[in-house]
Amino acid sequence: MKRKKQPSDGLIAILNSQRDFEILQREGWYRIPVTSAPRRWPPRWLAFYQTKVFEAERYAVRYYGEVAGIESVRRAALFPHEGPNPKSNREYYKVSLHELKMLPQPILSRRPRRIVFVPTTWQKFTAASEFNDLFDESPLEDDLWKALRSWDIQAERQWPLDVGKQFFALDFAIFCNGGRNIDVETDGDSYHIGKKEGIRDRRRNNAVATVGWQVLRFNTLEIREQMAEYCMPKILETINQLDGLQEEAAAPRLFYSTAEGTAQQLSLLEGGEEYDADE
Repeated sequence: MKRKKQPSDGLIAILNSQRDFEILQREGWYRIPVTSAPRRWPPRWLAFYQTKVFEAERYAVRYYGEVAGIESVRRAALFPHEGPNPKSNREYYKVSLHELKMLPQPILSRRPRRIVFVPTTWQKFTAASEFNDLFDESPLEDDLWKALRSWDIQAERQWPLDVGKQFFALDFAIFCNGGRNIDVETDGDSYHIGKKEGIRDRRRNNAVATVGWQVLRFNTLEIREQMAEYCMPKILETINQLDGLQEEAAAPRLFYSTAEGTAQQLSLLEGGEEYDADE
């Protein structure tokens, strides 16, 4: 079936080899397998997430460029020095850039990411302070992301999770103390209402739970009208039940109620001090 093209602003692509980076710098192009090109296509610009092979520049987006042209090319034409091989006839989009530029400040990922492509907008790209700001999945996810950020909850968006032979992209992964984590899902009306959709979501919940994740689901009404009264309190309560947020350089962070509202604190460790931040 021919891929239906949809307009797109930009695309975050992956750089996981020095050779591909050298091609970008020297020849100004990047390849994308036709069979795995994203639904939002074609992009007007590309930016690149660098993996661990780039050492000091790893786990960040630093380079980008405006698309000059896209053509469909066989691998044999892209890499004639390889000689005939089983991949020679594989078809790629050869995406040429006007110029490879470097961001003034890199867009860092707090955790190593396993990505293929992340569609995004120029507005989000230029405003991003970290990798999770780039995602452009739905307005509901953006609303929940804004609420999580207001509490400094370091969730990971579209987090990949393998459960046996199944693969899931979690809307929001919240990592808690002791290895128990939370999968927060935003259930938009167009994709989650109906008997079949309910069965699908329940089976997904069950699969994710088998590997130790606790699932929370919020629908359109809850996210748009009950964020402060229901969604965030439920998330904070669940974080507490799982012994607090996992923090890299501090004790797990917990949340509690006060007369003024909800606050947060570090759980006590030897020599540690409690702090709170009223909302």
